[in-house]
Amino acid sequence: MRKWQVERRKRTRHLIELGGLVVKAGLVDLIGDDRATILGALLWLAGKLKSDQGEQARALWSAKGKQAFEAGFGDPQSDRSHGSGALLVRDDAC
Repeated sequence: MRKWQVERRKRTRHLIELGGLVVKAGLVDLIGDDRATILGALLWLAGKLKSDQGEQARALWSAKGKQAFEAGFGDPQSDRSHGSGALLVRDDAC
């Protein structure tokens, strides 16, 4: 296999994994697969990260995400796959 093919497959896998996070978070179900809303939310996140509250937001979101992964959030066998599982990290700071 050529180098460009390997790189293309790696990029494709990476993009699929990122898309999977959107599904794991329950966004597709919550907003009816409205891609404009998903993009708008991602743009809002990017703006938040660029702001003076960026480091605080990053730390909060990272902790929340790590806790969700550890709790099995988004796992098809878990009853928490669509946001019903309570996470302990408060998100009212952002």
